Amino acid sequence: MQTYREKIKSLEELKRLCQEWKASGQRIVFTNGCFDILHPGHVRYLEQAAALGDRLVVGVNSDRSVTRLKGPSRPVMDQASRAELLAALVFVNAVVIFDEDTPYRLIQELMPHVLVKGGDWPEDKIVGADIVKASGGMVKSIPYVEGFATTSLISRILELNRPK
Repeated sequence: MQTYREKIKSLEELKRLCQEWKASGQRIVFTNGCFDILHPGHVRYLEQAAALGDRLVVGVNSDRSVTRLKGPSRPVMDQASRAELLAALVFVNAVVIFDEDTPYRLIQELMPHVLVKGGDWPEDKIVGADIVKASGGMVKSIPYVEGFATTSLISRILELNRPK
């Protein structure tokens, strides 16, 4: 039986795995993000993404990538921890860490059938949508879950820990 940590793959391992899944007729869904503090909004989003196909692959921004995108105080959790938490979710089939600022190259390499992002991303701004659509795939934006955002969670934690 596969342990959840075994779901964390290198790009080369994941490419082989995706080829196997495709060869057996399985529909691959891909999404990506920083997932700096995993919260219910992420879990609900990922569960909905998984329902769009047979296998859910999650690309996780590396620590360096998160710092470039979010600033010097981020990430809160290191990439290995973020990948492990995502891999522990039963509906996530594989996790890969990428160092670029966008998952464009990753999407080119994996060629998923479905590309998913959160509702705060309009379809015309979803990185890799052009690749997936050109290959006959689908791009889907899942509605944003109100009340959950990593940045607001960090702010709340800081507020609670401010000296009175």
